[in-house]
Amino acid sequence: MSLPSDPHGIRRTVAGLCLIVAPVLYTAGLLVDPAIRQGVDGDTIGTYGLHPEQVSISAALLHWSWVLLIPGIIGMIQLIHHRGVVLGHLAGGLALLGVVNFSALMLGDFFYVQLESTMRPVEGAALGDEALADPGAVFGFQIPGFAGLAGLFLLGLVLAYARRELWWAPFAMLLGIFGAPMYPIGTVVGGLLYLAGAGAIGLRMLRMSNAEWAGEERTAAGRVQHVPDGPESGKRAATR
Repeated sequence: MSLPSDPHGIRRTVAGLCLIVAPVLYTAGLLVDPAIRQGVDGDTIGTYGLHPEQVSISAALLHWSWVLLIPGIIGMIQLIHHRGVVLGHLAGGLALLGVVNFSALMLGDFFYVQLESTMRPVEGAALGDEALADPGAVFGFQIPGFAGLAGLFLLGLVLAYARRELWWAPFAMLLGIFGAPMYPIGTVVGGLLYLAGAGAIGLRMLRMSNAEWAGEERTAAGRVQHVPDGPESGKRAATR
């Protein structure tokens, strides 16, 4: 596949690839996390202090899974041209301002490593929990992060409404994100759901034309005309 050289092609390709890569990094980060691998009922106290290398890799992967989701969200907003534009931009703004907070929270894993390795594991874990329970951490990072996921889900619904396709994608993304931390079955199933939902939107971006990405087509006479959103938009525009 040749690399795009025009602005529309570059943005479309970057956004599409990010929506495919982000779920892969998210699932990989959870699989490397030693505490996640203890399972839902496992005792995770002291686990980070015993496996600092794994925690370091896991936190970095999870950090970049949230960072790379940002271009994908911007790309999803770009695809909403004629239907649900205001709601789509509001939902997209909430998603952008929200999920970036999860990236910042990944730094907490590094502090847990140091606390559990330099103090008694129980005391270190308790001190880390106390720090993350601070109102500033809760209301400044954690709640906005979950609000961002709600915005991402709403953005997916608006995108499906605007383009009349991929209604199942936002449900798959949200179920995958919340289900993947439930090792081991949830990690496999949730990771696949997240990849299926986000990947379907990403592949749609990679396969569409730059004109469809921009929401317009050029006629044979060189005039620009808008293309209604939807998978058959190019065909309808060509028959006008």
